[in-house]
Amino acid sequence: MPLCCRHGRQHTIAPSNVNFRANIWALKMEGCTHIVVTTACGSLREEIEPGDIVVLDQFIDRQQTFYNGTPSCLPGVCHIPMAEPFCGRTREVLIDISRKLGIKCHSKGTMITIEGPRFSSKAESHMFRLWGADVINMTTVPEVVLAKEAGLCYASLAMATDFDCWKEHEEAVSVDKVLKTLKENANKATSILLTAIPQIAAMDWTDTIQNMKCTAELSVMLPRH
Repeated sequence: MPLCCRHGRQHTIAPSNVNFRANIWALKMEGCTHIVVTTACGSLREEIEPGDIVVLDQFIDRQQTFYNGTPSCLPGVCHIPMAEPFCGRTREVLIDISRKLGIKCHSKGTMITIEGPRFSSKAESHMFRLWGADVINMTTVPEVVLAKEAGLCYASLAMATDFDCWKEHEEAVSVDKVLKTLKENANKATSILLTAIPQIAAMDWTDTIQNMKCTAELSVMLPRH
């Protein structure tokens, strides 16, 4: 099973410089049908505490696409449907396993993705809460969009590491705080993935994958000559 480190093995690539298109396309070319990712995030909700897992179901953000009219991209324009960005069946597996393992898991959540690499101002953090976002990171989009365009099943385990900077009387997010929480809780995501991957592999995904591929293909408008 291919493993991809977005920021490089030594975390040397800034979020806005990650070659998301290359990563997703490489996984597609390797024959992947599913992409299950982990991501650190800040919590924008009281009930999502540092250390909690959120199985994302929605996002708010900008877009990046395989079809942007440049020579290095695919021909045409892709109007991919994104009402349900994440693979529902894969999400169900992750949620079920989390509960069986006794890991605190929120069964849905809206991720807002900012460009980074800086963290939010307090004004931005409060604005994102008003928009309806539950958690915040720098990588969910464009990953989930590109996976959808590629016809792949994509699901995400988001691990809250902090309360961003909106919450009064809480220490604002910092690199040290993020790394400390990740280190303390990395075993949660690992346990879920090690149990989920064999279960996903044993399931029949024929119809799901075919529907994903058809949706992706029918969403592309090719140029007329």
